[in-house]
Amino acid sequence: MLTALLAALLIWISWSLGQALTAPGDDSVVARVADWGRNNHLAPVVTLMETIQYDLNPPRVGGRPTIALRPAAPHATVHTQALPPRLVSPAGPPLPGEGTWQVLRTVDGKPALLGAYLRPDAQHTSYVAAVASMDPTLLRFELHPGWSDPGTANWGAPYDVPAGGRSALVATFNGGFKINEAGGGFYLNGTTRGTLTPGAASLVFYRDGRVAVGVWGRGVSMTPQVVGVRQNLRLIVDHGVVPAAVDTNIESGWGATIGGAYFVWRSGAGVTADGRVVFVYGPALSVRTLADLLQRAGCVEAMQLDINPAWMSFMSYRPPVGGADPVPVKLLEGQQRPADRYYSTTSRDFVAVFAR
Repeated sequence: MLTALLAALLIWISWSLGQALTAPGDDSVVARVADWGRNNHLAPVVTLMETIQYDLNPPRVGGRPTIALRPAAPHATVHTQALPPRLVSPAGPPLPGEGTWQVLRTVDGKPALLGAYLRPDAQHTSYVAAVASMDPTLLRFELHPGWSDPGTANWGAPYDVPAGGRSALVATFNGGFKINEAGGGFYLNGTTRGTLTPGAASLVFYRDGRVAVGVWGRGVSMTPQVVGVRQNLRLIVDHGVVPAAVDTNIESGWGATIGGAYFVWRSGAGVTADGRVVFVYGPALSVRTLADLLQRAGCVEAMQLDINPAWMSFMSYRPPVGGADPVPVKLLEGQQRPADRYYSTTSRDFVAVFAR
């Protein structure tokens, strides 16, 4: 009897893990196995393995970045007076290029997408976080589902940026936690997974291509103009202030990070007082330092999105030449995910940004 039970268990594990390893998308084998483990009551084992890996390779303290602190060559030359002021480095006196905005894309000759690099704090000075700032008067934002999360449904939107719909593509970036861990819901074109939860931090997409960040039921809510909502945890910048809650319950409140560590890959999005949309991501970030970077970039409302290196990405896209697709470029070369991640079916939700 015991032999039969063990054989049945092995057959089920082989089938279930095989399904995970051969599912659509470009997730790495390690990411697929870890996700499979967490979905099948093996979270303590996955956490133990991640803890061992983190303990063997903790974030470095001190040092200098090995990359130039300027994004890739700009798409077009724009007079510096047209750009926002240089961002103040959290690490102290700035290194050459640190915090200086670079134009990554123009629309109608105007700077639509800007990028800058900053060291995240005075301790982890060899690491670099990236800041992207987007002009919603020149850009429109679309929410896309992931085939695994929020899962297959009649979303009215594909699980990628499909061929034939890429000519105006300017940027893409990752979404938030898995829905069952996000403390809220996912809504798109009339279909919902999870529950849109009052008080949850919400990235809200409108019919005219605008996007907002706010507290569901307080600053943002369902209207006929809302086409998408992506909720994730609580705000980390609220009315321009970083709440003290970002320093408490890091693992239970802000995600099951690698080994419960504070300083890991994190991403977040926010909006400024004049309506610009900001995305920040990078390694060796705590919730506090992520919030601080979003605040430094002018955000009055901001939220954490996804965490851990397997899920981070921000790409800008060089304009297409002839009938070719726009060429995707990573904003941070250190991100694990490939630049063309969203040109094929993806397992997690994401945001696509297009020229108006």
